[in-house]
Amino acid sequence: VITALGKTWHPEHFTCTHCTQELGTRNFFERDGHPYCEPDYHNLFSPRCAYCNGPILDKCVTALEKTWHTEHFFCAQCGKQFGEEGFHEREGKPYCRDDYFDMFAPKCGGCNRPIMENYVSALSSQWHADCFVCRDCRQPFHGGSFFDHEGLPYCETHYHAKRGSLCAGCHKPITGRCITAMFRKFHPEHFVCAFCLKQLNKGTFKEQNDKPYCHACFEKLFG
Repeated sequence: VITALGKTWHPEHFTCTHCTQELGTRNFFERDGHPYCEPDYHNLFSPRCAYCNGPILDKCVTALEKTWHTEHFFCAQCGKQFGEEGFHEREGKPYCRDDYFDMFAPKCGGCNRPIMENYVSALSSQWHADCFVCRDCRQPFHGGSFFDHEGLPYCETHYHAKRGSLCAGCHKPITGRCITAMFRKFHPEHFVCAFCLKQLNKGTFKEQNDKPYCHACFEKLFG
């Protein structure tokens, strides 16, 4: 006679409710007053792992409204288990920090690496604060003012250099009137004789070795 579940049974009648195998002295589990063998109980009633769909018999992780074997709760991209940093979720899947930001975070317009923290939004892109600098000289913008050339940020000097609007005399931007001579541009006050430094007019100079001269100095030096 077997005594179990507050009742007495013939040994041949104390069987698993599901598979009907005799339980005898084996471990069994009870559900709603019925006995089950260990494999059937876990298959029927234990929580299922969201990764392998197998029954969870021991420790489990509860996350994303699902249960997981501890060894099966890992990054959906690289397969590594999560450390102290925890995980990030995307469309019901867990990701480690590095893969989550690499796959889903916006990319910096300067270095193309993922942006994880503070950023600058400009030129229809997002930028690491350290990457939002002049494309040529790599210097930050004073007062937040920058110039857009072909979708990239430049300081005033290098913006005008890209556009060919730097004065060939002082190497500063030309924003008003200018003189174009010798395939270059000048502030009017900086278009001067290379020898006497008097201001020249566009049509009244002589050129020698890519330098402008007034007529008097040209005759004196080269005449």
